Amino acid sequence: MAKRLPPLNPLRAFEATARHASLTKAAGELNVTHGAVSHQIKALEQSLGVKLFERTGQRVKLTPHGAEFLPAVSAAFDGIAAATQRMTRPASAGALSVSCVPALLLLWMTPRLGSFTAQYPDIQLTLIPSNDARDIRAPQIDVCVHYGDGSWADCWMRKWSGLELFPVVSPTLINNRPIRSVRDLADHVFLHGDDGREWHTWLAAADALDLERGRRHHLGDARMATEAAVHGHGVALGDSVTARALLARGMLVAPFTLSVPAVDDFYVVCRNEMRSAPIVQLFIDWLFAEKEQDEGRADAPVAGRIPNRRKRPALKVIGARAIPGKM
Repeated sequence: MAKRLPPLNPLRAFEATARHASLTKAAGELNVTHGAVSHQIKALEQSLGVKLFERTGQRVKLTPHGAEFLPAVSAAFDGIAAATQRMTRPASAGALSVSCVPALLLLWMTPRLGSFTAQYPDIQLTLIPSNDARDIRAPQIDVCVHYGDGSWADCWMRKWSGLELFPVVSPTLINNRPIRSVRDLADHVFLHGDDGREWHTWLAAADALDLERGRRHHLGDARMATEAAVHGHGVALGDSVTARALLARGMLVAPFTLSVPAVDDFYVVCRNEMRSAPIVQLFIDWLFAEKEQDEGRADAPVAGRIPNRRKRPALKVIGARAIPGKM
């Protein structure tokens, strides 16, 4: 015996109305009239023999029957959307939109675009500097590389990298104003990429919470703080992922061997229906392959090496001497 299913249009009207909690907004999304949506929902309620919405003025609210019915309907539409993506998006051609943490996008991903383009010349990337969790749900964004605690709900995610934090400074600045011990940091401008918690964590590990700190700038994010450090405006906290190339090229040095784990990690995140899209899978596989290659490469030169994390390390100065060609 064939399974009896409600017609598609009433189901679409129900799902859109439940998502927006508004008949008017559902009508706008479906490009039909308010009355058409209301008629479709009434037809569905009659077909099922239950009431799906309570109507109060311009707003609607799911009844217990509606709340029970919605997850199954939403899952069905998500499955159809995912199947459509697989059918209509070629595996290695087309457009892909990526939201990425600004520092990671500028300092890690952008230098590697040549690698991606060489492998997938027919994929056109749109790269958006952002760490806004709303991007995960945005229909115009396919995949995100975000910094956080991995608490995003109802989506696919995979940890891409942890990271260690440590002070970084330009060679010119450290030559003009040496940093021979952690106490010398009091003579420098502190550059913050957050609200100050990361510097607090590092100073606590260095037993220097009592350090008298003078001037400080809050730059909004790690990318801006790192750029300010490159230009000699103060000391920032770099990390083991985005600062690696700057250390290797001598644009920054790490004065101490002490590093601390960051509070959060980098994650690759996307809507559940996008995970199975071949073009998204290719990009995710490329991200992890590039990260694996990074981990297999030798460390940067000694003058700017990425420090090793220890529980209670000595604060060894490695950047106080003049570096040839960097004056």
